[in-house]
Amino acid sequence: MKNFKTLLLSASTLMVLAACGPTAEDAPVEEDPAVETPADDTVEETSADISVSELGDYNGQDGNPAYVAVDGVVYDVTDNEAWAGGEHVGEFPAGYDYTEEILSSPHGESVLEDLPIVGNLVD
Repeated sequence: MKNFKTLLLSASTLMVLAACGPTAEDAPVEEDPAVETPADDTVEETSADISVSELGDYNGQDGNPAYVAVDGVVYDVTDNEAWAGGEHVGEFPAGYDYTEEILSSPHGESVLEDLPIVGNLVD
């Protein structure tokens, strides 16, 4: 009987330790050095260079996507409600560089954080 109690106590202890031990979720995640993660404020290397004249083609009209540029970065505003129909507040059509306008706007640059980056604006 004493052996049975010892065995039962050992088994219970092992179960408690196993339940309290680390899980796969707790294990440290090793990052793959071959995969580069771009910083939040940089444009991905796979993005395109878009000229000022090409930007004008992305006006949100006739099935074209709607793009705008700010500080040399081109953003896709196609699916953004504020740019419905390729126009913002009735006076800013897509397809242009709005660096100066966004800096003086009530919302500032914060609205750009959630927009997809599609490229860099080049001369």
